[in-house]
Amino acid sequence: MKDLPKHQGLRNRLVAKLKNKGITDEKVLDAISKIPRHLFLDSGFLDFAYQDKAFPIGANQTISHPFTVAFQTQLLAVKPKDKILEIGTGSGYQTAVLVALKAEVYSIERQSELFYKIKKELPRLGYVAKKLILGDGYLGYKEQAPYDGIIVTAGAPFVPKTLLAQLKIGGKLVIPVGEKTQVMTLFTRVSEKEFKKKEFSTFSFVPFLKDVEK
Repeated sequence: MKDLPKHQGLRNRLVAKLKNKGITDEKVLDAISKIPRHLFLDSGFLDFAYQDKAFPIGANQTISHPFTVAFQTQLLAVKPKDKILEIGTGSGYQTAVLVALKAEVYSIERQSELFYKIKKELPRLGYVAKKLILGDGYLGYKEQAPYDGIIVTAGAPFVPKTLLAQLKIGGKLVIPVGEKTQVMTLFTRVSEKEFKKKEFSTFSFVPFLKDVEK
């Protein structure tokens, strides 16, 4: 599969839609305008890749709506060389957005089927994370903590204290919290024991599950 001029045109239209929905971070919009989302999807969804929709990617997981990716990334306020922990690599599309923003990305995936696929595909597409980890996202990745930002791409029934503990002072955790639907929530660590919390609109994610699925 290739990235053709028609795909760039579709991405430009998608970016215009995201702007209309309230995405204002030009760096995030620029990343989305350049990343070939259709290459992160199964061939049966190629004609729909630049619609603002989620699609199945295998292992009962989905690639998030482009708006969701843009919204979470905008809340994270990524700067070049920020150390970011992503919980839920999935298709690798969100990972690619973070890499395009020049972040140092550590990404955890619990589904081995997806992990081994994206471990091969992401570098082939030109998006190289610092490390891809097959593991339990509830545990975070203590080896590289603390992080400037942590982003969770699945619906969490509660906020894991392990993730909050792995933030730098000033670091941000973006996490959708809730059972059937989730409230997008931003935690900012303001001191060793204090966090500032801000809630946004509701979203719908696949569940944030524990343990590794072999």
